[in-house]
Amino acid sequence: MAVPKRKTSPMKRGFRRSADALAAPTYVEDKDSGELRRPHHVDLKTGMYRGRQILTPKNKEA
Repeated sequence: MAVPKRKTSPMKRGFRRSADALAAPTYVEDKDSGELRRPHHVDLKTGMYRGRQILTPKNKEA
């Protein structure tokens, strides 16, 4: 039977358990475009962030 050679320290135990707290990223619906985007991130389709034009919008050209 496998037995640990040393007691696991609280720090190592915490490092191992830190992955348990990871959650899936949250998304919110943009008020203007209706697209899903991450909170506090630029809407990549429109280029808007907090009511300001930050990026040039992506044009869908064939």
